[in-house]
Amino acid sequence: MQRFLIVTALLCASGIAQGAQEKQEKPEITRQAASPQAVGVLHTMRTIPETCSRAQGQFTGNAAQPYQLEVVQSSSQCRPRALLQDAGVARPSAQTGWLLNDIVRVPSAACPSQQAVLRVWRHPGKVAPPKLDAQGRSRIYLQDAMNDGPSPDVPKFALDFRIEGKACD
Repeated sequence: MQRFLIVTALLCASGIAQGAQEKQEKPEITRQAASPQAVGVLHTMRTIPETCSRAQGQFTGNAAQPYQLEVVQSSSQCRPRALLQDAGVARPSAQTGWLLNDIVRVPSAACPSQQAVLRVWRHPGKVAPPKLDAQGRSRIYLQDAMNDGPSPDVPKFALDFRIEGKACD
């Protein structure tokens, strides 16, 4: 009986740990995998309006570099409200305040066992309106904004791109 209780306790503990790991990997946005894309067809993986950019790519058919990803500006008129960073530099994790925002999966039409996976991480930041001036208004003066540079507390996004699955010959 005691052995049964110990085994049951271990199974429950491993189930809790596994559930915590799954909960940590659950993104804010849940979506199905995209439709399979053919080699050489340029497609958008994810648009991030806050950063005025989009991640687009294409399968290359080259075994050394099966997918080519680039981040491009979505509009020349757009003014970003958040920073976009590479996940290798930002090192996003739940422990440092980053939230897994989205996981975009794009399978290859030529190689169904292989897919391009883009993980989008979001750091909400702590943006607050500027202090009130002598007239009781919240204002940002151009010269002050230029001297201060971007606030370290602005929202941030980080992109983590990988190719997952078995390569086809």
